[in-house]
Amino acid sequence: MEKKKIINFKGRLSKAPVIGLLVVLIAFIIFSSLYSVSEQEQAVVTMFGKVTDVKTAGLYFKIPFIQKVHMVDTTTQGMQIGYTTYGNSESYPGDVVEAEAVMITSDFNFVDIDFYLEYRVSDPVRFLYASAEPQMILKNLTTACVRSTVINYTVDEAITTAKNQIQSQVREKLTQALKTNDIGIEIVNLTVQDAEPPTSDVMQAFKAVETAKQGAETAVNNAKQYQNEQIPAAEAEADRIIQDAEAAKQTRIAEAEGQVARFSAMYEEYAKNPQITRQRLYYEAIEDVLPGIKVIIDNGETQKVLPLSSFTESDGESTSDKNASGEVDQNGGK
Repeated sequence: MEKKKIINFKGRLSKAPVIGLLVVLIAFIIFSSLYSVSEQEQAVVTMFGKVTDVKTAGLYFKIPFIQKVHMVDTTTQGMQIGYTTYGNSESYPGDVVEAEAVMITSDFNFVDIDFYLEYRVSDPVRFLYASAEPQMILKNLTTACVRSTVINYTVDEAITTAKNQIQSQVREKLTQALKTNDIGIEIVNLTVQDAEPPTSDVMQAFKAVETAKQGAETAVNNAKQYQNEQIPAAEAEADRIIQDAEAAKQTRIAEAEGQVARFSAMYEEYAKNPQITRQRLYYEAIEDVLPGIKVIIDNGETQKVLPLSSFTESDGESTSDKNASGEVDQNGGK
């Protein structure tokens, strides 16, 4: 009886490792069947090498050993074209990669142009299966678009004034090239980091040219500013002169019209008695020409010289004083 119990106990002990192994296996299957997808990723699910689904952020279940999950980063990533930064630093400048940076211009000169490309995965399935190395294809397409664009500009334009135009045209060409090749990548941004001659001597010469151009632009801007300040002032002065001239014109016209009215009224009186009017006009004219001068009127028959005292006496002297001074009358008596 005791021997039988011992045999049963040993049987139970022999089953314990099997149960533990089954528990571990079940836990492994459960944990290997669950997977999570973050906000910055998309998951491509395949079964026997065929894509069955694309998952976004969340927790999902897969069939172990049958389904496979491939995570694809969908955040914006950067790519350096024509240069490489020092170590892990992302700051510019870095070491020049001549195979990517050196371009030929329309005037058969060489120029180093560096770009920074920002891109992201737009189609994870095409990104995984349309090509073996999509990033390398992207870099080659970018380099080709840059070369085909820079060849249309002179070295002076590429280094100075045409950077924005080159950047815009390269982006348009690259966007079209990615649509044609369809590798599941789209452009977020493309920036020209720098453009300079490949040698230091030429670089200094172009820097001097750029400085001179900036000085010319500054002078032009200062001249335009002075023009904008002076033209309104000149226009205001011209308006003032025109208004003064218009006022003078109206004043002259009014004066002339008044004189015409006065002459017309005078003419009416003149027509009534021309002789008297002529004499009055004559006397008034003499008064205006010789102001303050005493005028003595006689009949032209005076025989002797009139005393000088009569020309210097004031207006307030009486008639008796004048007679006492010996004024000569018309008949020549004292």
